[in-house]
Amino acid sequence: MTRLIRVIGIGAGHPDQVTVEAIDALRSVDFFVTADKGDDDPLLAARHALLARHLDVVPRVVAVRDPERDRTPGDYGRAVVDWHDARAEAYERVLLEHEGDVGFLVWGDPAFYDSTIRVVEKVLARGAVEAEWDVVPGISSLQMLAARHRIVLHDIGQPIVVTTGRRLHEARDAGADNILVMLSSTLDLEGFEDWDIWWGANLGTADERLVSGRVVEVAVDVLAARIDVKARVGWIMDAYLLRKRAVLTPPPA
Repeated sequence: MTRLIRVIGIGAGHPDQVTVEAIDALRSVDFFVTADKGDDDPLLAARHALLARHLDVVPRVVAVRDPERDRTPGDYGRAVVDWHDARAEAYERVLLEHEGDVGFLVWGDPAFYDSTIRVVEKVLARGAVEAEWDVVPGISSLQMLAARHRIVLHDIGQPIVVTTGRRLHEARDAGADNILVMLSSTLDLEGFEDWDIWWGANLGTADERLVSGRVVEVAVDVLAARIDVKARVGWIMDAYLLRKRAVLTPPPA
């Protein structure tokens, strides 16, 4: 019988926000594989807690130490490719050492700024592992952000640009006026002073923080909240929406 690889989105942090489909997928596999970012990885602990919440008996969880990336600024693209290859090799070893169907636990949704799908494709392309595979969606931090702030992520008919903190200013300079941002190691809001922001950190967890308002008025609050969450919890994952304020043209005299 062909083994099955399941890429399972487990939501943004709260165990009650795992979908019924994802719970069925969790219960269907023989073991799990997850990335290990290092000693005392809080997200690894959160994954264990989520499994304990939904499974009567938790199968083995194989934590694969995350390969070190070459962080040379001028070679970012090459570094990402090398990292994908290194992780694929590490996952391949685990799959060859363990029998049965496997679940890859993905924070949020596998479709948004996560490499698990690409890495599984690389594993199968190497040829040593034979398997069928599927993807189970999860609740993303972007959906959580909208729900917590009770907003629609766009005005009527307005497009959304989803990007990273690294490329935020590039999106604005290209004309985007409704920007969703993920993966921000720092927060640079220069030039957005007259935009509105809806910001959230560690969404769906007990340490969730929210700030919203005109950037010029709340930027200090956002920065202070980022520092506080990181100091208290040891990690921060934030997302935010920036929307350019409409320029109102006065009626003719």
